[in-house]
Amino acid sequence: MVGFISLFQQAVVFGTIIMFGAVGEIITEKSGNLNLGVPGIMYLGGISSLIGVFFYENSTDNPSKLVCALIAILCAFLAAALGGLIFSFLTITLRANQNVTGLTLTIFGSGVANFFGGSLNQLSGGVGQLRVPATSDAFRTQLPGLSSIGGAVGKMFFQYGWLAYVAIVVAILAQVFLSKSRAGLNLRAVGENPATADAAGINVTLYKYLATCIGAGISGLGGLYYVMDFTQGKWANDGTVESLGWLAVALVIFTTWRPKNAIWGSYLFGILYWVYMYIVGISRASQELFKMLPYVVTIIVLIFISLRKKRENQPPEALGLSYFREDR
Repeated sequence: MVGFISLFQQAVVFGTIIMFGAVGEIITEKSGNLNLGVPGIMYLGGISSLIGVFFYENSTDNPSKLVCALIAILCAFLAAALGGLIFSFLTITLRANQNVTGLTLTIFGSGVANFFGGSLNQLSGGVGQLRVPATSDAFRTQLPGLSSIGGAVGKMFFQYGWLAYVAIVVAILAQVFLSKSRAGLNLRAVGENPATADAAGINVTLYKYLATCIGAGISGLGGLYYVMDFTQGKWANDGTVESLGWLAVALVIFTTWRPKNAIWGSYLFGILYWVYMYIVGISRASQELFKMLPYVVTIIVLIFISLRKKRENQPPEALGLSYFREDR
């Protein structure tokens, strides 16, 4: 039982990172834009939050945890949204290939993040010396009342930093927005058939830009959560952010483009990501095979929904296709 609780706790932490990335990408893809730069965007969100609070914490003797949290969230969201803006300009305005642009953004984001992460480590006195303890404590603060619940239930569901619960709220709000609001229905129309949406008076370009930038900003919060909660305010150049970013992209397919499914799907991916650590006597080669499980499950789901051919489970019809009004 102890082993399962530990596995579930790891799954929630990693699942929260994946959930932010997947929900942001779902919003982006609902507009018809296929942004494969999610790992790079999560890198940008993580390093930007770290840079912002690093200079703030080092400029005052008694940093406010509230200010630290606000700076980190603002920096992460804006930097990630800027990455989405770059992607939007290249693919929407200049009509560059979306697949190539997204992959380039991943390389760009990881390069920028690791460069500045290494620079901050040097400013702090060497590798592993970088610390933003006030900000990390702010994000690792548990919800009052719920954290006092004991037993297995309390350990499994109520002993996480508050941002883990914000991720669930964001997923629910995204689902309501896409299925109930007028703007969300317009966004889905843009992703399905931009020419028809344009003829109906919907500003296709504006919707694509906003969805991509806001979606990227939400994905960037996954990088923020990784840096401030999981690594406790330290920069780790170990490639974990990139692997979780690709899992977020895979989760979009697994959820059949529904944000509500990202809640349980992300935790399932977290369990599959860590389950090999809790299997006794597993070899090194078998560990690498177990790390493939989330992707294998995604492929199975993709095959299943392709065979069933239910329209509501399919990706937006215009996904990955550039649109110009002159092409109508």
